[in-house]
Amino acid sequence: MNKLNAGAFEFVPGRPFSLPPPPPGTQPQTISLNIGSSKPTPAPPPAPASTPAPSHPPSHSSSPAPPVSKKIFSTEKSKSDTTAVAREVHSVADEAVLKDLFGDVKEHLNVVFIGHVDAGKSTLGGNLLYLTGVVDKRTMEKYEHDAKEAGRETWYLSWALDSTPQERDKGKTVEVGRAYFETLSRRYTILDAPGHKTYVPSMISGAAQADVAVLVISARKGEFETGFERGGQTREHVMLVKTVGVSKVVVVINKMDDPTVNWEQARYNEIKDKLVPFIKSAGFNPKDITFIPISAYTGSNLKEPLSPSTCPWWNGSTFLDHLDHMPMVDRKINAPLMMPISEKYKDMGAIAVGKIESGHMRKGDPLVLMPNKANVEIASIYNELEEEVSSAMCGDNVRVRLRGVEDEDISPGFVLTSPKSPVHAVRQFEAQLAILEHKNIICAGYSAVMHVHTLSEEVTLPALLHYFDKATGRKSKKPPQFAKRGQKVVALVETTLPVCVERFVDYPQLGRFTLRDEGRTVAIGRVTRLIDRAEDLADGVSNITISGA
Repeated sequence: MNKLNAGAFEFVPGRPFSLPPPPPGTQPQTISLNIGSSKPTPAPPPAPASTPAPSHPPSHSSSPAPPVSKKIFSTEKSKSDTTAVAREVHSVADEAVLKDLFGDVKEHLNVVFIGHVDAGKSTLGGNLLYLTGVVDKRTMEKYEHDAKEAGRETWYLSWALDSTPQERDKGKTVEVGRAYFETLSRRYTILDAPGHKTYVPSMISGAAQADVAVLVISARKGEFETGFERGGQTREHVMLVKTVGVSKVVVVINKMDDPTVNWEQARYNEIKDKLVPFIKSAGFNPKDITFIPISAYTGSNLKEPLSPSTCPWWNGSTFLDHLDHMPMVDRKINAPLMMPISEKYKDMGAIAVGKIESGHMRKGDPLVLMPNKANVEIASIYNELEEEVSSAMCGDNVRVRLRGVEDEDISPGFVLTSPKSPVHAVRQFEAQLAILEHKNIICAGYSAVMHVHTLSEEVTLPALLHYFDKATGRKSKKPPQFAKRGQKVVALVETTLPVCVERFVDYPQLGRFTLRDEGRTVAIGRVTRLIDRAEDLADGVSNITISGA
């Protein structure tokens, strides 16, 4: 008998092949497998084994067989197990990705300062940089000296963010200022948006990169009323930040130390009572709105709490303390990479600047630049402090040096995306529009400028498809002839060149947009359906008829 295999045929010269007898005291093993049933089928009862008295020690072949484990598979259990495993894997993957990319790092928030002209946005940003140690005392003293020589003595704090001569001379922010600071618990990127209505397109591109909006209000008598009344930028800015996807608003009531206010609670409550209904009507949840009285010029209630002698009625948190303890926004770390480009320049290669909306990137990753479909590679990544890093994740504002493309072939509004699941680039899409303000009615063929993420593109509405009944909220079957202020419609939107957009339900940041015309916001909308050119081609081919002569 073969000693390596006890069940092999036995071969003895002169005898026929025969199976070896089974070892005494053993029986064949049976495994039962039940699919879909709740109880296992009972195993057959074991046959009684004879136990002859052994004349020698038993060998290993006569030892009893080990017990066989029976596993029962059911569809219900498999569903619940799969869901639990998927949930656990997803949470572990998020933690693993964060740990692998950065180790133990602070959470990162992008904060945009919005509000009317001269509300104190740049002054607030400059003082925050000074209080957190980003701008040292010597630099701030130099700004103060230069501002005094220029006759702009009270503007020196804003010079930390307003860096161009044009901005410093006029005291108006023109481009979105960027700065970076850290606290003990979080990292912050400041986006200082311009307040003048001429520069609203710049403000939209800055707000599109933000997670939290800080609405700066001037408490000085007359200034709040000018900014809040019709024609002021306070109303439009609140509407625009909601459109671009910001869900949390911190309202800082600035200039409380002004002689016309002098930290009066009555003035604070008056402004709060007027703002709350409007901000709620813009679509913000009251839980996501916070009011804090401050003085950006003196730094009161920014980092250190107010003294009872100055403001006895305020017992809330300081501005920085509130930012540190705000609930963190949700990050799509494991989603496909999407990074809309806000600006580009040439510096030893093509540099693209933008905020990563989803996913994460590493140095050396192959990517696709849409809508050009150009294959590129990440040569290096730089963070907010201009330091080179090996990786970046969703929520970070980064500068990326690209290999395989020239800076002339990149435009603001292009999107760096993953080659496995690239962003859609289309010329037509259906969108749900809410008409906010327009002098005339809007008909088919209407043209406006669309602002979506970091892109500004002229669009046409070739057709109005449906309107929503205000009473029932249902879509109409017949297309409307026109749309007017206060209506919600579904329209077909068409562009000359392909634009990078996604459906709102899939990627909200790439699926919401604003329509502007004649220097005012006409409508806000969200993408509901993408119309690919392949579908149009298929429809066209199906309608072709061939007639023979």
